Amino acid sequence: MGFAFGMLRLSPGAFWSMTPRELNCALQTLQGGVPGAPARNDLDLLMQRFPDRDVGE
Repeated sequence: MGFAFGMLRLSPGAFWSMTPRELNCALQTLQGGVPGAPARNDLDLLMQRFPDRDVGE
């Protein structure tokens, strides 16, 4: 809690309303834990699963 209040400067209400995942993301951002780009294979699978479509379709 000290880190959340001191470093993140969260109010008590903001802290207590955060999910563990949100708090973890905030901590990783300060520590430089930014996720990398997806692998090419993962991107290809996403493009196949969710293809771009024309607006008129």
